[in-house]
Amino acid sequence: MAKTDKADRLKPRLPRGFQDHDTGTLRATRAMLETIGHVFERYGFDPVETPAVEYTEALGKFLPDQDRPNEGVFSFQDDDEQWLSLRYDLTAPLARYVAENFDRLPKPYRSYRYGYVFRNEKPGPGRFRQFMQFDADTVGSASVAADAEICMMAADVMEELGIPRGDYVVRVNNRKVLDGVMEAVGLAGDENAGKRLTVLRAIDKLDRLGPDGVRLLLGPGRKDESGDFTKGAGLEDGQIARVLGFVSAGGATFEETLANLAAAVEGSARGAEGVAELAEIGGLVDAAGYENRVKIDPSVVRGLEYYTGPVYEVELTFETVNEKGEKARFGSVAGGGRYDGLVGRFRPEDTPATGFSIGVSRLLAALSALGRVEDRTALGPVVVLVMDRDRIADYQKMVADLRAAGIRAEMYLGTSGMKAQMKYADRRNAPCVVIQGSDERERGIVQIKDLIEGARLAEAIEDHAEWKEARPAQVEAEVANLVDTVREIVGRHC
Repeated sequence: MAKTDKADRLKPRLPRGFQDHDTGTLRATRAMLETIGHVFERYGFDPVETPAVEYTEALGKFLPDQDRPNEGVFSFQDDDEQWLSLRYDLTAPLARYVAENFDRLPKPYRSYRYGYVFRNEKPGPGRFRQFMQFDADTVGSASVAADAEICMMAADVMEELGIPRGDYVVRVNNRKVLDGVMEAVGLAGDENAGKRLTVLRAIDKLDRLGPDGVRLLLGPGRKDESGDFTKGAGLEDGQIARVLGFVSAGGATFEETLANLAAAVEGSARGAEGVAELAEIGGLVDAAGYENRVKIDPSVVRGLEYYTGPVYEVELTFETVNEKGEKARFGSVAGGGRYDGLVGRFRPEDTPATGFSIGVSRLLAALSALGRVEDRTALGPVVVLVMDRDRIADYQKMVADLRAAGIRAEMYLGTSGMKAQMKYADRRNAPCVVIQGSDERERGIVQIKDLIEGARLAEAIEDHAEWKEARPAQVEAEVANLVDTVREIVGRHC
């Protein structure tokens, strides 16, 4: 094949805000997803899958700007001129799915799903345009017991993954309480919907920006480190003080926090309803023995507007070291809440729903920092070397026998000699190689070299001639015993 001219050669470039994932990461992710799924199934949730593309209108007003379909999401027009978008999250597609299949689904409907979501936003450190989420939702129950159960399930997921009690907390608040505060500062009504959303998103950045940064976002706006300016909510000083006062209403005890929240929403029936729901959730988690793992926290708001009641976040509290060598916390790795109006957009009546979403990549990074991620690249396939290219069929038969016995195996498909083939096997992390040249074939045997044990033994042999003579960890076996011998070697290293 002719070489490409340098002027025409493409530069390999990963698009900004996207990631490649290597073998070890993918296998560790798969193991983590299986563990999370087992916890969800233990609670009675069943899997479901929706496509990555939805009609843009199905995502609706909850996008950053519904008048510009490509603002915040990746969108395109179909051949019938209908706007389609890559899903922004997994919740809006679930709402569409439930509404479309409403009559045949059991209610409450308990489901879980995972997959990639897409954000057409400016990428930055730890902020990607494509990332994986793992969601669990209960649709069709208005009881706050469903919210309490989600919180308890989130705690169980953390512990099942090896995050010890005390290194995480499930923080709970209620959007009705925040609605009461909004009423108190004069932001009630549809005409203030945009400003309320700006306030919510500002408060949601409290753990990252601190009170001073949030104060700017509630007021005139804030310029970040790159020089980009984010327009603020434009609240007056008195309004900002009341909103920040609500956020800091957490007390030393559960009862004190509830009292502070009740004072913050005094005069608002909706706010009082939210406080009562928090009290009920507190009682339910206490009764189930989760009182030290689930905590009422007024600073939790969640940035999306479709939440209508309890909202929650899973925060990791243990310290780690960031890329600058500074002490840091991972912060939130999961969050969600009640969204009673989302399914109702497709139906004549409201359908209550609640659920939460786990940030898969962020949680995997946290598990890695805790040393809870196993090395998933340690053991590769057994490699059958090709010593005689006229005997490809014989080598392929060996590989087929190994695979039929459930052993991961491959035949070398390159064109290099034995030395390069051995180097290839090392790079594949092969536990052993199978060697059969003409001499071995005539004798009806194979040579099987344990690469892992051989590397260990070779450390004690300094002289190359001695190493060549000793052939550490290399055994001879009859062809009929190939599978049993390889299985024994692989078994030592599993």
